[in-house]
Amino acid sequence: MKDYLVRGMTMDGFVKVVAIRSTQIVSRAAEIHKTTPNATAALGRALTAASMMGNMQKVENGSMTLQIRGGGPIGTITVVSDPEGNVRGCVTEPRVPLQEKFPGKLDVGATVGTDGTLTVIRDLQMKEPYIGSTPLVSGEIGDDVTAYFAQSEQTPTACALGVLVDRDQSVKVAGGYLVQLLPGAPDEVIDTLEAGIQRAGAVTKMLEEGLTPEDILGQVCGSLGVVFMETTEVSYKCYCTRQRVESALISLGRKELEEIRDEGKTFPVECQFCDTVYAFTPADMDELLKKI
Repeated sequence: MKDYLVRGMTMDGFVKVVAIRSTQIVSRAAEIHKTTPNATAALGRALTAASMMGNMQKVENGSMTLQIRGGGPIGTITVVSDPEGNVRGCVTEPRVPLQEKFPGKLDVGATVGTDGTLTVIRDLQMKEPYIGSTPLVSGEIGDDVTAYFAQSEQTPTACALGVLVDRDQSVKVAGGYLVQLLPGAPDEVIDTLEAGIQRAGAVTKMLEEGLTPEDILGQVCGSLGVVFMETTEVSYKCYCTRQRVESALISLGRKELEEIRDEGKTFPVECQFCDTVYAFTPADMDELLKKI
């Protein structure tokens, strides 16, 4: 079953909503990076959040980068989303040890850490990107995204994310939702939404029970109702090409390229986001040197 996200609004027009099923995205990331369960859960939550945030941005040819540095054993988490919500990502240390809050419940907060920041870089196709950064709250990522929107973008937000890793370390389900209050939302709307969030409970439980992203938003928004405006298939998608890698190598400069060529060996360049390896022979290096 393909991953997809839905965007919409409550029927009164006071709440913007988006929800996603990201099981295949997270599975692909775990396969590429060979992550252990805690790293799978942390990277998966970040990918899920970035997909929703990138889709909400809606800037043609733009992108949204989410970077989390918490001081925990996973190191830095970096994920990038395109305007549709297709994402790619990586972590510093994919093979982190198992840490649980209690048997069967992964401790993502301990894996990520709380001594650091969540940074959002929005490429809006303007002269300079927008960069916002806030201190981490819990390292659980959903809480941290919620705090980011409240502090950096002054938008009251609730973000819930979930990744359920099975006993065989495969990804059983993954997904999330993000709801944002628009200006002028009355207290009764806020109360209804808070009650709906409490009633809905954990994202992974809803997904395990077979609820779709539409169903999840229905649970969260309750009597407010939801008008769905867009459904978009999303996937783990990397935009690396040999041409882009060549440009990166050229940027190293003549001296370094000559040193690589003179070693007389094939020089492999692996994309940090996917499992593609680009091989450059000494002859290829000669061609690159001609372009400088």
